[in-house]
Formats: sequence, C-alpha cells, structure tokens
Amino acid sequence: MQAVMVSNRFLLGIVAFSVSFGLSLVPNWNFSQAFITGIITVLATYAAALFVDKRRRHHEMLVLVTLRKRIKEQEALKNRIYREIKQIEEHRSLLYAENQKLQNQIAESRNQRDSLHRELSNFAGQKKQLETETNNLKNTIKTLEKTITELSNTCTNLTAEKRRLELHSNVSHAEIVQLQTQIAQLRQDKQELENNLTLLGRLKPQLEEKMYELRIQIQELEIVVNQQNKLLADTITERNDIISRLNNLTQQTSDKESELQQLNSQVSILQEERDLLQNQVWELLQQTETLNLEHIPINLPIEDEPELFPFADLIATPEDISEDLPEEWTNLLEKLPGHEIEVLKAILQADNPKSTIKQIAEANITMPNLLIDSINDRANDTIGELIIEPGEDIPEIYQEHLNNVRKMIAMYEDLMSRQASSN
Repeated sequence: MQAVMVSNRFLLGIVAFSVSFGLSLVPNWNFSQAFITGIITVLATYAAALFVDKRRRHHEMLVLVTLRKRIKEQEALKNRIYREIKQIEEHRSLLYAENQKLQNQIAESRNQRDSLHRELSNFAGQKKQLETETNNLKNTIKTLEKTITELSNTCTNLTAEKRRLELHSNVSHAEIVQLQTQIAQLRQDKQELENNLTLLGRLKPQLEEKMYELRIQIQELEIVVNQQNKLLADTITERNDIISRLNNLTQQTSDKESELQQLNSQVSILQEERDLLQNQVWELLQQTETLNLEHIPINLPIEDEPELFPFADLIATPEDISEDLPEEWTNLLEKLPGHEIEVLKAILQADNPKSTIKQIAEANITMPNLLIDSINDRANDTIGELIIEPGEDIPEIYQEHLNNVRKMIAMYEDLMSRQASSN
C-alpha cells in the first residue's frame, strides 16, 4: 500500500510539473522560468496532497471515535439485556418455586379432601362448609392453572427473546471483529503516515534552501524580463516605422513591377528575334554543308559575333532567373521575410554561420533553431520539401536545392538594390 501511495504521489508530481512547465513555456519560451514554475507547482501539489491526507486522517479518527462510542453502547446494551435475562430467570425460578408450593398445597388439599370424604359419615354437619372450602380451593386451583399456562407462555416468549438476543449478540460480535481489523489497518496507515512525515521533516531544510535559491533566481529573471520588455517596446516602435516604410516600398514595387512587365514583354520580343536569327544561322550552316562550299568563308568577323547574339548579357538578369526559377520557389521567396532570407544567405556564404544566425535571431527576438524551423516549415508548405538539414550542429542546405536558393537570393538582392536606388 505504501508503494502505491508513493507511486501515485510521484505520478501526481510528474503531471503537475509537466502541465505547469508546458503552460509557462508556451507564452515566453523561457525554460528557466518554466522550470521554476514547474518546481513551485510540484511543491504546491505535494503540500495540497499532505493537507488532504491530514484531513483524511482527521476524518478517520472521527470515524474511529464514533465506532468506539457505538461499540460501548452495544456493550452496555448487551450488559443490560444480560441483566434483564438474569432477572427473568430469577423470576422464573421464583415462579417455579411458587408453583411447586402450590402443587404441594394441592396435594395436601387433595389429601385433606380424601380425609374429609372419609370423615363425611362422621361430620355430616360440616359437609357444606367443606364443600364451600373445596369450591374455593377449585377456584384457586383454576386460577393457579391459568397462571401456570401464562407462565409457560411467558417462558416460551422469553426463550424466543433469548434466542433473538443471542443472534443479535453474535452479529454485534462479528461487527466488533470487523471493526478491530479496520482499526488495525488504520493504525498501520497511521504508522506509514508518521514515517512519511518524519521523512518530509528531514527534507524540509533542503527544500527551504532550494526555495531561497529559486527566489533569488526569480528576482534575477524578473530583471531580465523587464529589460526584454523594454527591448520589445523599442522593437515595436521600429516595427511600426518599418511597416510604414514597407507600405511605401510596396507602392514603389508595384510601379516597378509594371515597368518589369513592360521590360519582360520587350525581352520576349527580342528573344523571339534572337531565335529567328539562330535558326537562320543554322539553315545557312546546313546549306554550306550540303553544297560543300568549303572555299566560301563562313566565319564571321570577331566584331560581328556579338550581332548574332545581342542578348547574351540578359541571361543573368533577374527576369531570366525568375524564368529559370520554378513557380513554387518564387512563391517561397514572396512568403519568406527578409531576416530569414539573410539566414539562408549566411548559410551559403559563411563557413561557420552560427554567429551571424544568432545575431539575426537576437535582432528579431527569437532563437536560431526557431528561425531554421520557420524556414523549413515555409519551404515544406510551398515546395513540399525541407531546404535546411535539421538537427545538424552547423546548418547546411541540401545539395539538390543549392542552385535554386542561390537564384532566389540573387533575385532578393537585385530587388533590394533597385529599391535602394529608387529611394
């Protein structure tokens, strides 16, 4: 039973710690504060459990007192019934003695009657007196017989009552035995609780020291939280300024997008002309091969070569990169905020990007792991795959996604440079 109680209290402490730890960790993501609140919740839970055990012991003691009172009342009732039975038996013995006396008197009266009958011849004058006396004696005999029958009935009733009382006493004896077993079990529980109290008394000074240390840590954490709140207020003001700037930039980008669409239409027209020129060149080459005109020089002058491919410089432009970049990657670029793109840039360019990622996380009031998880979540929602290897000490981009990530970062840098030049 003690092992079950200890296991139940251990499970109660684990559940209280996990719930309080999770609830305090979710809003602030402060592991130390969550751990402290979990410990405080466990201590409060154990204190409540001890208080409930104390109340239960007090209730059990009250039940024991009531049971003892009931046992004493039952014993007093048993003694009273025993005394009444004893008095009834004494009364019965007295009645039996009186009955014997009456029977002796009846025998004597019968002897006297016989003697009187024998003496009737001599005492004729006393006949009437004797008849009256005999009638009186008959009446007394009838009354005595009635009393005897009544006494026999009372004896039968007394025997039935005695049997009923014996059954009741047997039942009360069984209840007393059951109560004694319960009292022994309660004493054993009491001994276990006293042992637990002694253990808790020993652990009390250690817990008080830990509570003092935890209070000091709480004060330090409150100072840190106040500083972080100040930083949050500053960042909120900066965020509002950035939002206003972003609104201006979005308006400018809409204008730039209209210009980009016009440029894209022009570029598509120029690319069609380039394709036509390339097809004409290939047709000319095939014609020279078929006619075997080896003496005709088909090499163009060096200064004319750029005229065949006048759009070679446009291959690395952001428009062509956006055409080479898949649609889901362009959607990913639109969804990623600027600081997460800076994280991807740091992973690509730096040998050990942990310090730069940490600086970006501190600037945005978050953690490096959360930044990487956010990028992977956005990539999983957009392209259906992760782009950063999770669980690595040094974050790396998967080899199959390196080219697309480079193109995406190039588009972002070009866009930012254009916005800076426009501003």
